[in-house]
Amino acid sequence: MRLFLGRHAFPLAVGVFATVFLGLFFLLPLIKVFGASILDASGQGFTLSNYVNVLSNRFFLNGLTNSLGIAAAASICAVVVGVPFAFCLARLPIGGKPVLLALAALPLVLPSFVSAYALVLLFGRSGIATGALQSIGIPFDSIYGAKGIVVVYTLTLYPYVVLPVTAAFKSIDISVEEAAQNLGATRARMLRTVTLPLVLPSILAGGLLVFIESLENFGVPFVLAEDRPIISVEAYKLFVGETTDNPASAGVLGVLLVVCTVVALLIQRGVLARRHYATGARRSAPVMQVSPALRRLGAAYCWVVVAAALVPFAAVVVISFMPYSGPVLHYGFSTDNFTQLFQRSYRPLTNTLLLASLAACGATLIGVPIGYVVARQRSRLAALIDIVATSPFAIAGTVLGIGLVLTYSSGFLAMTGTWLIMVLAYMVRKLPFSVRSAGAILHQIDPSLEEASINLGVPPALTFLRITVPLMLGGIVGGFVLTFVTVASELSSTVVLYSGPWTTMTVAMFQALEGTSAGIAAAAATVLIICTVLPVALVYRLLRRHELSML
Repeated sequence: MRLFLGRHAFPLAVGVFATVFLGLFFLLPLIKVFGASILDASGQGFTLSNYVNVLSNRFFLNGLTNSLGIAAAASICAVVVGVPFAFCLARLPIGGKPVLLALAALPLVLPSFVSAYALVLLFGRSGIATGALQSIGIPFDSIYGAKGIVVVYTLTLYPYVVLPVTAAFKSIDISVEEAAQNLGATRARMLRTVTLPLVLPSILAGGLLVFIESLENFGVPFVLAEDRPIISVEAYKLFVGETTDNPASAGVLGVLLVVCTVVALLIQRGVLARRHYATGARRSAPVMQVSPALRRLGAAYCWVVVAAALVPFAAVVVISFMPYSGPVLHYGFSTDNFTQLFQRSYRPLTNTLLLASLAACGATLIGVPIGYVVARQRSRLAALIDIVATSPFAIAGTVLGIGLVLTYSSGFLAMTGTWLIMVLAYMVRKLPFSVRSAGAILHQIDPSLEEASINLGVPPALTFLRITVPLMLGGIVGGFVLTFVTVASELSSTVVLYSGPWTTMTVAMFQALEGTSAGIAAAAATVLIICTVLPVALVYRLLRRHELSML
């Protein structure tokens, strides 16, 4: 009994801590949001009138329709762009694949609403590209509206499709394709009837991630939607505009966002449950032998997609060094935008770096042990913790922020308006990155090393720190950096939770966009890009040196 408790004390302690942490700062806030949606104006009695009022309001119904339609369109477009890209990387003999894959993944760590603002600078009503197109007689209105939002989501979220589908194309059992060709199928028919159906789970998984991210995104529709209602934005507006203690309408919209996400997950599971997708996988699929013209076409397609996704970020950096007179852009070089951005205070920048560092450290300290327990333990508790720990990815930041304010605005745990509640929100929102990166690397580490240490009398917790953690270093650092850069560009939960002293760079850009300070917004966008790209490049270089030193 003592031996059993000794071996399981560490996983049990991690499980208990994870349950308490996620219960207090994730599940309880969501329950509070749901509670707010079913309480009357006094906050005491049960009522469904809040749902009736919202769902009978044409404005909010249009917002729900717009949100679902844009998310669905973005998912389809991301799949259309990402699947051919993944096929070219996995199956065609094109050069520069590592560089292409790295550049393709870069939009995931860059702020999506910065890309939206860059497109406004280029294709807005007074945009540089808009003026150029109109001057040569090409009719072009602007990028505002649903079409612009879908374009931004497609260009920034298509990596969610590329990454899993590339791996799926590489893991197809080549004997299945050979059997189809031996039965007389042409290569095109084989791809359509054999290869694509086998990677359908990965396509659906990537499309679902795009749908969820599009549905909960706040910054992009704030920049591009204009007067078009979007649920994530309207939930924030309702929350900050509620005059009663019970934000019922905002709670209803928050619940609707969660319900839409759950329904999308159930639809994906239902589609996948109808068919069997497993193969023997005795041999992975090799690179196809194709004509030089097709190879060049595949390479050109990949580079065009990568350029289209990254050029807006490069454009906003260039534009940030050009002078503005109010909203009017002038050609030339100037650092006045940065001077105006920082002339009041460097606090937004220091706040961003401090809060991102604290959240990344906290998410790593909590997420890595959870990832260890989920990967090493086969129990119902571990499975439940895995589900709950990865669920924050599917919850809109505005919804979580509203829930945290409702939960911790009073009492002995009152934290509203402090830096602590912002860090906790970031930790919860980004915890899936640490859990998944730790779990993924653990699947490549032989558990016999840990078992040998424990059998020699070393406690499991000490074994984890001395043996497992050093072996997991690459995955831990990867999760830390991903958490840091995504927190630095976080807007949806920040805009609900921040107070004056804790303004971040995303909020500074948000406030500049609300006004007419286009130059300041461009400068803030450039600072955000540097805050995300620089850590990724630095850590990548350090890890490469570490790998070379191990050879």
